[in-house]
Amino acid sequence: MQGQVDSFEYAFGSIIGRNHVLAGKNNQDACRVISNEKFIIAAVCDGCGSGKHSEVGAKLGARLVVSEISNLLNQDANPDSQISNPEFWNLIKLNLLEKLKDLVTLTNGDLEFVNNYLLFTILGVVIKDYETVTFSMGDGAIAINGKLNQIPVYPNNAPPYLAYGLYKPEAINFEIRDRLPTCELKSLLIATDGMDDLVKVEDVNQFWQEDRYFKNPDAIRRKLAMLNREEVKPDWNKREIIKRSGVLSDDTTLVVIRKLRITNDKLIIRNS
Repeated sequence: MQGQVDSFEYAFGSIIGRNHVLAGKNNQDACRVISNEKFIIAAVCDGCGSGKHSEVGAKLGARLVVSEISNLLNQDANPDSQISNPEFWNLIKLNLLEKLKDLVTLTNGDLEFVNNYLLFTILGVVIKDYETVTFSMGDGAIAINGKLNQIPVYPNNAPPYLAYGLYKPEAINFEIRDRLPTCELKSLLIATDGMDDLVKVEDVNQFWQEDRYFKNPDAIRRKLAMLNREEVKPDWNKREIIKRSGVLSDDTTLVVIRKLRITNDKLIIRNS
């Protein structure tokens, strides 16, 4: 019998924001997905804009977060365990902080190193056969079964970065955003805060409704790249050149997951 987790597929993509291109910076977003017969884990991370090399932390962070959750779930023989349990997420936090401490020690890093390399937000999802949980440490956006929730920007644009826990672990914690039975999950999207610009110009439902995003692994990135393409064209009546900049000012990264159902031995997409 096919489990709940087996009946999902996913796609993802990322694009550098217009402002980072103009500033000569790299894409400071990153994402990571692990999928097997027991669970699906996905995370998107957004590096701190003021850090000189925040893309390093974001890329490391996405991998570390997904790997630590995967390791803990693989150690748990109980498939019914509660991934929404605060103790589970506190252990994940402590394990991640130990990894960051090792990295700081290995590189002879100090506070400047942490601020320039290791500040990043985290937004993710864990899907098991019985339960689905979305979690965050910072801002971003989540859409479950077509309902979009954009996490507000934190006061003074200062989200609770994981690395702050290196100095005061109790000051930062993962926050459970959504919890629902996996049998009720039809579609899900997690994204960095670049989604704020995207929803102003595009219907985001397309990302879990249209097959093309799942058939071509580069389709989401291409779509985002087209939106951020600079266009220059003449206006012959006004005798001037019209220049249109890309519409995504910030780096934008998203992961989309959707459910399938089996009918007559064929996979048919169930859209929300």
